[in-house]
Amino acid sequence: MQLNPLDDRVVVTPMEAEEMTAGGIVLPDSAKEKPQRGRVVAVGPGRLLESGERCAVAVVVGDEVLYGKYGGTDIEVDGDEYKILRESDILAKVV
Repeated sequence: MQLNPLDDRVVVTPMEAEEMTAGGIVLPDSAKEKPQRGRVVAVGPGRLLESGERCAVAVVVGDEVLYGKYGGTDIEVDGDEYKILRESDILAKVV
C-alpha cells in the first residue's frame, strides 16, 4: 500500500529511540522517550490558498525532520510505523 498525503500533510517514518545515553548507560524500554525525529517519505501537494493556488511545502522526500512529541497521527501500514503530520507540526529540518 502506498500513502499519498493530502494538502499540507507529510508522512514521516520515526527514527528508533535512543538505547544508550551519551554517558554509556543502557536504557530499558520503559525509560525510552518517544522519538521526535524522522525521515520524510511522502509530501502532499500543499495547502490550498483562497486564490486557488497551492502553497509549496517546505520539506521534500528524504529530508530528516524534528517534530513535536505529541504532534501528528501514528499509523501502521503493512507492519511499518508512520506518522502523518501537518507541515506546521514540523519544527525543523536537520542539516
